[in-house]
Order: sequence, then C-alpha cells, then structure tokens
Amino acid sequence: MLKNLAGSAIAGTLGGFNAHASNIVSAIFIATGQDPAQNVESSHCITMMEAVNDGRDLHISVTMPSIEVGTVGGGTQLASQSACLNMLGVKGSSKDSPGSNSRLLATIVAGAVLAGELSLMSAIAAGQLVNSHMKYNRSCKDEARVEYYLFGCPHWIPPLSRAIGWVLTFAFSLTK
Repeated sequence: MLKNLAGSAIAGTLGGFNAHASNIVSAIFIATGQDPAQNVESSHCITMMEAVNDGRDLHISVTMPSIEVGTVGGGTQLASQSACLNMLGVKGSSKDSPGSNSRLLATIVAGAVLAGELSLMSAIAAGQLVNSHMKYNRSCKDEARVEYYLFGCPHWIPPLSRAIGWVLTFAFSLTK
C-alpha cells in the first residue's frame, strides 16, 4: 500500500494513488476501440487494500470516477475491436436500457484494473517483480541487442499484446 500512497504522492500524481491502472486501461482501450487519449481521465484511480478478519483476508477496492468508454462509433467499428466488444457482450447500444453496455464496459475496465493492481502488488510483496522482468527479457546480455532495445525497438509491443490478452480473458470471465 505504501507504493500506492507514498510513491504516488512523491511523484506528484494528480490522477489517483494506484500501482499501474493506466497500463490496464490503455490495453483495454486499444483492444475495444476506445480513444486512447482518454486514458488520462479514465485512469484516475485510487486503489485501497486493507487487512480484514484479523489479518486473514485482504479487502481490495478501486475507485475510478471517470472511465470514459463507448460501445458505438469510432474505433468500435473496426473488425478486431468490434470482435472484442462482442466477446465481452457489450457491442453496440442496448435497446432496452440505453447506456447499459457502456456502463458494463466501464465495470469490466474497473474489474480488470483491480485484478492488475492485486497482481502487481502481490509481485512486489513477494519480491518477484524484478525476477519476472529479468525472466521475460527485460534484461539483455547481448550488447547488440541492448542498442536495439534502447534505440529502436518498440519493446513494449509484446508485453502490451500479452496484457491485452490477459485483460480480455479476465474481463470475459467477469461477464459470465
């Protein structure tokens, strides 16, 4: 919890106190045809974790007051993004309850952020964050590859595609 509160405060964060909400929001936004520029407002998040039941359980919550999503128009009409929205059960508008698909998509975003926050904070608490970065090629022993990674490789693309897959798998399980 110290990372979320003290770390965010020291960094001068304006959008909340969280571990990495914007990473999850960006992944879902790209996968579902949202405007990625809305990540700034939509990633405002306060993550809270509290021991309960005499320390036997953990209560975790995220408060995200301004998730800006839509299920019609713009990038939602692209084939892959439309397929993702369809998989999540929120494609298009609801004729019975206008706005309900967007509200459900916002709920899916918040649920995925909560899962991502728990995952990252667990990795930090268990001392596994650096090990996993080293294991999944965030380190480089080959000097030629170091230059490639530093000066021209979009090294964030493979992790982002894995994150999108993970987030959509989690989000899909929320809708069932």
